[in-house]
Amino acid sequence: MMKRILTDFFFAIAAIALVASCANENKSGRTDTFSTGSIQYASDASFSPIIEEIRELFEYKYPNAKLTPIYTDESEAIDLLMKDSLWLAITSRDFKPKELEYLKAHKQFPQSIRFAYDGLAIVQNAQNTDSCISVKDIRRILKGEVKRWDEIYPGSKLGDISIVFDNKKSSTVHYVEDSILGGKPITAPGAFAVDSTAEVVEYVEQHKNAIGLIGSNWLNDKRDSTNLTFKRGIRPMAVSTLDVANDKNSYKPYQYYFYNGNYPFTRTLYILLNDTHMGLPTGFKNLIISQTEGQMVILKAGLLPAYGNITFREVHVNDE
Repeated sequence: MMKRILTDFFFAIAAIALVASCANENKSGRTDTFSTGSIQYASDASFSPIIEEIRELFEYKYPNAKLTPIYTDESEAIDLLMKDSLWLAITSRDFKPKELEYLKAHKQFPQSIRFAYDGLAIVQNAQNTDSCISVKDIRRILKGEVKRWDEIYPGSKLGDISIVFDNKKSSTVHYVEDSILGGKPITAPGAFAVDSTAEVVEYVEQHKNAIGLIGSNWLNDKRDSTNLTFKRGIRPMAVSTLDVANDKNSYKPYQYYFYNGNYPFTRTLYILLNDTHMGLPTGFKNLIISQTEGQMVILKAGLLPAYGNITFREVHVNDE
């Protein structure tokens, strides 16, 4: 008799839990699981090449899952997450304290997960022979203190310096203003933004006097298994932390130099997650940080994975 009473009690508890679960599900409107369903996620467009590869891998592995990306600027991606319009965003910054406070006050469960490191690449026209530059001179250019190439390289015939960005609200612009200029805006008269990284590359290819600032993942040529061959028409400048740059103290945005800290413009990439449902966004996050899946895609794409044991051979400025 007692056994039957206990059995009935446990069945009642299970039924209550099931009803509560269904009520919560109906309230949120979500039915996705770790590997099934349909969601949207947002990402800064500058990371789209690598994130697209991982998205395709996820949907191949889980054919009952549909991930719809919104590739936009970083500000919009985070704004969509804060508005509860979606539950996952790919960015180059962590949550700000006020953002965490807001989400927690609304009984949310925000998480930030580091998943990779990339470099902010300074790309130049392939016909520009001055291939090394110092952090100091980059900063002077962005402040408008230097406006012509011959102010840095005496004898240069390239004239005025043009600086092109992918988007006014992109992670690239945020990184420049926060990490290179110490929280101050870009004031160079020759600086302007286009609409995408692809347009930055195209502009630099067509203008010998231009430099572009882009994420290093856009430089990778998938035909090159060593990730040392960059797109034709442009090439990355080697950057030095010393005031006078040369080929012995300057480094290009290679994985090895992200790893050992020699490349000065290295960024951390984050998954910002607010998935109280613990569904498809969490499943996608898990694949991105998987050492045998997402992290391998990141490694082959020329970025530095945040997880796993990695061995590099040392490379040099003139390894092209």
